[in-house]
Amino acid sequence: DDTSLIKRGARALSRAGASITVTSLTDLVAFAISSSSALPALASFCAFASINILFLWMLAATFFVACMFIDEKRQRDNRRDCLCCFNRKVDEVEDTGSKEGFLSRYFRRYHAPAILSRPGKMFTLVFFSVLFGLGVYGTIKLPVEDSARNFIPVDSYIKDFSEAADTYFPSSGEALYITFTNGEEIYKSREGLATLDTRLRGLSEEPPYIAEPNDYNYQNVMAGLKDYLATDGASIGVVTGEDGWPTNYEDFVATLRSYAQFMGPGAKYAQDIALSSDGSDLEALRVKAEYVRLTKTYRGEVLDDASRQIDAMDATRSMISSWTDLAPAFPYSATFIAIERFKIINTELYRNVGLAIAAVGIIVLITVANIVTALLITVNVAFCIIEILGAMFALGLVIDSVSVINIVLAVGLSIDYSAHIGHCFMVKGGTDNDARATESLADIGASVLNGAMSTFLAVAVLLFSKSYVFRTLAIQFALTVTLGVLHGLILLPVLLALFGPKPFASAEPIKDVNEGEGTVEKKESISPMNTAHETQHEVEQVGEDAFEENTA
Repeated sequence: DDTSLIKRGARALSRAGASITVTSLTDLVAFAISSSSALPALASFCAFASINILFLWMLAATFFVACMFIDEKRQRDNRRDCLCCFNRKVDEVEDTGSKEGFLSRYFRRYHAPAILSRPGKMFTLVFFSVLFGLGVYGTIKLPVEDSARNFIPVDSYIKDFSEAADTYFPSSGEALYITFTNGEEIYKSREGLATLDTRLRGLSEEPPYIAEPNDYNYQNVMAGLKDYLATDGASIGVVTGEDGWPTNYEDFVATLRSYAQFMGPGAKYAQDIALSSDGSDLEALRVKAEYVRLTKTYRGEVLDDASRQIDAMDATRSMISSWTDLAPAFPYSATFIAIERFKIINTELYRNVGLAIAAVGIIVLITVANIVTALLITVNVAFCIIEILGAMFALGLVIDSVSVINIVLAVGLSIDYSAHIGHCFMVKGGTDNDARATESLADIGASVLNGAMSTFLAVAVLLFSKSYVFRTLAIQFALTVTLGVLHGLILLPVLLALFGPKPFASAEPIKDVNEGEGTVEKKESISPMNTAHETQHEVEQVGEDAFEENTA
């Protein structure tokens, strides 16, 4: 008869299932909100993560429970683990059920009494207040930087090349292309375009940080054509006016086409002009300039200066917009794609983290169904994230495309360590909050700590990686696990003991575990209404706890 196993599974799902539903739902919503980010990498990652969390929850609530049920039947039938077709010898010693584990006894006897004593509570509050203050300071100071160089392995020759270029060629940076459109307007502003270099001089020391034009970093087809017409225009039969340019637009286009063709005297400018399909109209031309190298030293490492790169891009656009006497133009540099990310990544980080934490608070409120507990859990998670950001500053990490993804991931991970404790606190009966917090730690603390340790060990080996991506991932995961466990297993129980609300009406009475026996005694007196069911409940309790522990 499988009735008893079905009841145990149902009761386990009603308790542990509610807990994993809270954490899964908060994780899913946090990632789903961040999938709306303007950063494509962050949006794609969060969308992928939210879908995975949904399927993990579905499998945990269905397939895993079914497997546990089958395994419980195997144990009941006294069959072997791997060779389940064979029976084991029946033990003569009576099976008294599962005993309380080592970690549960540690939380009950040592951990909870230490942090829930009056001195323990005072020390915990002071310690985490200081930790939060340091986190706020580090969060304010945490910079946005261009960490592209960190992706290069330390022992790569490219590192040496970059360092040599920084030392010996500081004025040689990223190429800048200024594209002018509308052929008629280009012809009208031909003289200004030919002398464009005069407008770009003296800009190397301040935004837009454009290098002084010379024969190596500056290329202007209009300047080249003007010089060519001045020296060879008469010999090739081009009729020019007093200004030295062709007298009409059609002759200008024909001369420019002939000059800048691949076999012409201005062949190096061949890719700098765009003609119509029949070659009769000039659609656009571009002028090449160059930025100076914008680097800085951050904690002993040479990085491209993201702040000055943003200033350079914005100043370049403003400068070109002010050229109203020239043809319509727009600037482009290959670095603009990365710089656009630098401009919004800071805002995107705090916006997505803030929305994720707010969503976590709402979901916890709906699932835990108590505003005080939901508020304590949410504040606990928010403090944890702020302290992670502060620790990143202390460890020399910066805000970039790698760390911003991991921070959003940290919201999903840190909620797990707090939501389990908060939910378990609400299902513990009684009026003594210290006792309820103690029982919560003894009941679910071991599972939370085991989950944290497995997560930490999974990424610990990456701490020694030479890859910037893996090393950053490992550091942030280690911070998330460490701070998340500290908040979930130390700060939150203290807050619940001090400010925790009354338990659910259906909360179970607090139980005593006798040392060495693993039997359960009720502290709550038995009322006439439940006398008929008490004997059966006592018999099933030990086995039910074991089933629930495996499910959690």
